[in-house]
Amino acid sequence: MAKTEDFASLMEQTIGQTARTGRRLRQGEQVEGTIVQIGSDCVFVDIGTPADARIDRAELADATGRVSVSVGDRLTARVVDARPDAPVLALTMGRGSPVDSAGLRLARETGTPVEGTVSQVIKGGIEVAIGPLRAFCPASQVDSTYVENLDGYVGQTLAFRVVEVRDEGRSVVVSRRALLEQQRREREQALRTQLTPGSEVEGVVRTINRHGVVVDLGGVDGFAHISELAPYRVQSAQDLVHTGDHVTARVLALEETERGLRVKLSLKQAMADKSPPPQPDQVLAGTVVGATAGGLIVATPRGEGFVPIRELELAPGADHRRAYPPGKPLSVVAIEAGTSRRLRLSARQVAEVVERRNFAEYSSSGAGPASASAPLGSLGDVLRSRLGLSEEGPAPGAQPAPSGVSRRGTGRGLTHGGRGR
Repeated sequence: MAKTEDFASLMEQTIGQTARTGRRLRQGEQVEGTIVQIGSDCVFVDIGTPADARIDRAELADATGRVSVSVGDRLTARVVDARPDAPVLALTMGRGSPVDSAGLRLARETGTPVEGTVSQVIKGGIEVAIGPLRAFCPASQVDSTYVENLDGYVGQTLAFRVVEVRDEGRSVVVSRRALLEQQRREREQALRTQLTPGSEVEGVVRTINRHGVVVDLGGVDGFAHISELAPYRVQSAQDLVHTGDHVTARVLALEETERGLRVKLSLKQAMADKSPPPQPDQVLAGTVVGATAGGLIVATPRGEGFVPIRELELAPGADHRRAYPPGKPLSVVAIEAGTSRRLRLSARQVAEVVERRNFAEYSSSGAGPASASAPLGSLGDVLRSRLGLSEEGPAPGAQPAPSGVSRRGTGRGLTHGGRGR
């Protein structure tokens, strides 16, 4: 029985070795493997060949030299050297290894990016140094959008897609835009599971225009129209956000266009969900942040809202912009929060709310009208109490009545100065 098991194990090992050594690689082929070792110069990847493939460590390190992968991670790369006993892989050709004209043709055929350094700005574009070779990148292909001033790219090391190789490498055309668009499509596919209508996303404001703001969602751009920036009318998007601001947005819709995935966002819906509505008669400490022709924009702990002019304490003919400049504290109460989650506020009604609150507290203390359930009595009872009298006569220790005042009552029975009726 043991001999049978030993024979089976030997056969499995032989078959495994045959399968491992039987794979033939092609230069430029895209392969996938598992990282088995991280060395000081190379990272070794098991791709099923007799010897583990190696890839330059610099390709997997960030600007500080820290490697972004670990043993056991899966990796996809291109075959640069197809020798089965010493295969070499590359994520980007030209990084850490020289590239000749044959390597550029291979990069064009396989779609492998090449890395080069922008050496100068020339007519119509930029010149890129890829090892000993020189390539031309048209101005329209430098970025995903047209860049008028290219001087800022000089000296930068960037990745490009090879578009054309002629005259043994003496005429090479590259495109960075094609590579950026490919990377954007790959990021879109990765983010599709997260970008669903109704979900909340984090992003950074990339650009601002008169129609709204463009938000970078981690490689995919989303757009928030100016009407979706706040629960009130906004004159300019720059009054609310600035380039580089981190924002939270609600995904409204996803649309497929010729230029890729279009994501519609709403900042005001995300803000409304995070701010619970104010309670009835709740006074909010607000701050004026802006003004429109019809009123003020006030920021409160429950979100920003709008105070119409009729709800302000203004003298006749006064300008509300001058009376309430930005930054001025203003106490308000909510008077409306409809289905649109737009908060409408009032400064004029704050005094009424405070008065009702004080009255309720005074009544509950038992010192006010709440104790008025007992009868007040007649006017005579009040006078007798003030004069120290009782029904039977003066109370013990009471002072005698003033001269000329009759003790028989009030009204016609009163005499003064000895004169009577």
